[in-house]
Amino acid sequence: MLEEHLLGMGSAFTIAMVDIDHFKKVNDTHGHDVGDQVLRMIGARLAEVEGSGRAYRYGGEEFSILFQDKSAEETLSHLEKLCSVIENYALVARAQDRRKSERDHEDRRASTAGSSDGTSGAVGDDVDAEPLSVTVSIGVAERNRRLHTPAAVLRAADQALYRAKQTGRNKVSF
Repeated sequence: MLEEHLLGMGSAFTIAMVDIDHFKKVNDTHGHDVGDQVLRMIGARLAEVEGSGRAYRYGGEEFSILFQDKSAEETLSHLEKLCSVIENYALVARAQDRRKSERDHEDRRASTAGSSDGTSGAVGDDVDAEPLSVTVSIGVAERNRRLHTPAAVLRAADQALYRAKQTGRNKVSF
């Protein structure tokens, strides 16, 4: 689906590549069930990105966001907000030995989401004690005279992502 949308991009667009910081450590420390919960949480936050961005799973723990008719500069505030929203989301991971249906989990979160103590709503022995904080790094590139194909813009966004990782993570890099 990403490839289809890349082929249909007009003359002005920006691509952001998003990668979960230290995702291997999450899987190694908390297990793959918690890693799956992290992926679902990130996917949900990406789906809510402002600025008319459209999110896609790129592979593994990597995602892409396409912004049609937007410059990289026009996407910056939306992407910085996305980093902040993800960093400040306290993921309360369900204990691995307690598996319930996804619907039951969502019902429980929805019924307690408005609690006044600021918790996510998970209670009792269904969850691990400590909320898990996750961050993402984002690389951004826009179509221009040098980067005139979607593939070139995608490669440039991926290179910018690696710069974000090399310079401290949890940031947006161009």
